[in-house]
Amino acid sequence: MTLTRSLAGITLAAGILALAPLATATAAHAAAPKPWGPYYAAGSKAKVSGSLTAAAKDDPSLPAPYVKVAGSVTSLTHKASTCGWALFRVSYFDAAKQPHLAYRNYRTCSYGAKVKFAFTVKNVGEVELKVCSETKAAKPSINCQYAGTWKTLYAYYNQGN
Repeated sequence: MTLTRSLAGITLAAGILALAPLATATAAHAAAPKPWGPYYAAGSKAKVSGSLTAAAKDDPSLPAPYVKVAGSVTSLTHKASTCGWALFRVSYFDAAKQPHLAYRNYRTCSYGAKVKFAFTVKNVGEVELKVCSETKAAKPSINCQYAGTWKTLYAYYNQGN
C-alpha cells in the first residue's frame, strides 16, 4: 500500500511538472488591454473611450481567436432629449471561414452619466467604432450609422494592433 501511494505521488508530481511549462507559455501569450479614445461625436456632444484586448496569435494572416472590448459612453449635451451613442461594427468569421458583421450599440441620455459596456467576440477580423449624438430613440438613426467614417480599433491584418 505504501509503495502504491509513493508511486501515485511521484506520478502526480511528474504530471504537474510536465504541465508547468504549458501554463507558463499560455500566460506569456495573454495580451494586455490596449487603451483607445477618447473619441467624440460631432460638436463634442458625446465621448467614448475604453480598452481592447486581442488574443495573441502566431499567424498574423488569421483573425484573432477573440477580442474583448470594454469602455464607456458619456453624453456631453444638457438636453434630456439628446443621447450619446457608441456604435460598434465587428467583422468575424464562422467555422467555414465565412465573414459576417455584428453590431453593438450603447447609449446614454443623461448629461455626464457614463454607461459602461463590455463584450467579447470570437474569430475577429476587425472592430470599428462610431460616436454619435442625436435625438433620443430606441436605436441609432440611419444618418448616425452610415454618415461619416468608422474608426478602426482593431484589424487582424494591421501589425500595429
